[in-house]
Amino acid sequence: MDVNTYLTRIGFSGPAEPTLDVLRSVHLCHQLTVPFENLTAHSGGRVQLQLPLLYDKIVTQRRGGFCFENNGLFSWLLGQLGFKVTMLSGQVRSLKTGYYGPPLDHLILVVSLDGKRWLCDVGFGTPGFSTPLSLETSDSQELGHRVYRIREAEGMHFLEWQREENRGLDGEWTEIYKFTLEPRCLEDFAEMCEYHQDSPCSIFFCKTVCMVLKPGGRLTYIGRRLISATFPTQSKGFETTTRELRDEEIPEVLSEEFGIVLKSPLVPKDEAITPPPVMY
Repeated sequence: MDVNTYLTRIGFSGPAEPTLDVLRSVHLCHQLTVPFENLTAHSGGRVQLQLPLLYDKIVTQRRGGFCFENNGLFSWLLGQLGFKVTMLSGQVRSLKTGYYGPPLDHLILVVSLDGKRWLCDVGFGTPGFSTPLSLETSDSQELGHRVYRIREAEGMHFLEWQREENRGLDGEWTEIYKFTLEPRCLEDFAEMCEYHQDSPCSIFFCKTVCMVLKPGGRLTYIGRRLISATFPTQSKGFETTTRELRDEEIPEVLSEEFGIVLKSPLVPKDEAITPPPVMY
């Protein structure tokens, strides 16, 4: 596991010092180069949360991963660069049920720097944030075309965002996930990592997913569809285009659009998610 090789993988160049500018830069570089994807579980493999295995997959094989993989390995990189980083447990809110996932459902990071705390997450997908968010304020924080805030209530922190159509002072806020500040370690997430590979209540079991942030947009593969999203600008609004894929086209799309070459055949999947028996 080599820091410089990791930095080259994500396209970061320049002095790698523990500063806010570097934190913002490596966070963005990671999202622009390392896909958020769950293809291992749908191509005959299993995700295992050992750092050398994650490094080999993401850095050496130039793959991606879901939150436990991307944020788990990113935490190692930040620590090697001299940042004080802590793993946290998040619970993602379901758009279908309106309820949250169980504890340890999502792995996120907080970095303490010069007396201030920054929320980092390079393993969420949509509507994830491109650069770290401040934990020192409950005010809105604008990142590009999106607006976020972190609200605290009853010992929990809630990450929320305003959808493009709701932006403004009176716009409606939508909850993304909630989390506590209790420190965790990578091993704590092993059981939920298995759950997301086996449970019909998890999107990662029910659908094959791969997405990556692009300058000015986001590219998403899901099931047998390729979805290109262009973020709003002053001259145009939010736009999406969808391309239907044949099974034999998918390996080429993954290779050309995401830089992913799988060792075993992928079984495309896009099934309905079963609501979990326990709601949080």
